[in-house]
Amino acid sequence: MSITNGSPRPRATMREVAELSGTSLKTVSRVINNEGYVSEELVKRVHDAAEKLEYRPNFSAGALRRNDGKTKTIGLLLENISNPFSSGLHRSIEEVARKRGVVVFAGSLDEDEERERELTEAFIARRVDGLIIVPTGGDQSYLLPERKAGTALLFIDRPPAKFQGDVVVSTNKEGARQATAHLITYGHKRIAYIGDYATITTGAERLSGYRQALAEAGIRVEDELILQGFHNSEDAEIAVKELFARKNPPTAIFASQNLVTMGAIRALRRLKLQHKIALVGFDDIAEADLLDPPVTLVTQDVFAMGATAAELLFQRLDGDDSPFHHLEIETTLTIRGSGEIRPE
Repeated sequence: MSITNGSPRPRATMREVAELSGTSLKTVSRVINNEGYVSEELVKRVHDAAEKLEYRPNFSAGALRRNDGKTKTIGLLLENISNPFSSGLHRSIEEVARKRGVVVFAGSLDEDEERERELTEAFIARRVDGLIIVPTGGDQSYLLPERKAGTALLFIDRPPAKFQGDVVVSTNKEGARQATAHLITYGHKRIAYIGDYATITTGAERLSGYRQALAEAGIRVEDELILQGFHNSEDAEIAVKELFARKNPPTAIFASQNLVTMGAIRALRRLKLQHKIALVGFDDIAEADLLDPPVTLVTQDVFAMGATAAELLFQRLDGDDSPFHHLEIETTLTIRGSGEIRPE
């Protein structure tokens, strides 16, 4: 998908807010910085003017004057920095930024739409030169004023909603299709899907890939084998245990996210089924090759994703105004043992 960028528009200044609100620069400063007494009437006039001008406070004015309008910083909004996938993205983006003398500010969104906007505003207020975002909410159109003001924007892992921009993602659907087809190759027909939130783009794509593999093999999709809405290993473990308490349990599992995979591994071990039930997970797991059995995984090239995203963002900061890019980084199926267990 390719859409041409618009030309940047200068950001509104505090002086412009003062002129529009009919107040002094000192009054606007007091309102913006919440310092000193200002009457409610003047506060409202200043806020109304700031909203109309799409004004954002500048916490780095000194740095801006010293660096020709650049702060040598970028903001990185991740799903959860503690998750190995997010931390891998952080590290790879940081490596590219470091070579340019750019500092990376990072924060976790925790799948919270309001937090996404809050962190975005916090980074913008500090005049970051660009933002790399793992979008959480269902509407990123709130970023339009930032694009007009010249902030470079890029989305990673998931595409934005109601907004167009550069995107770097993995081949989620194909990776999930490949994982499920691999289990089918080893004789499985009752394959459970244990997934993340259904509202997340990556989760929806991976479920679609699972369904596609079953359809291609002529296997009926059984809705009772599709369990979604798990975003930590504990909930996934409980769900898998409950799944195998049923009369007709599956013979294999496709787990669509690393924390979900860990939950499935724990459940199978506690049920003493780890050598009887096949398992393929999505996303890398530390020391997966040392487990018993070693875990077969579809993995994303996290470092390639992060490096590609960072390079593309810096191209924009260097003045590249070519059409937007939608780049896909291929996933890899690594066979280790857990996904090659045949049904009894």
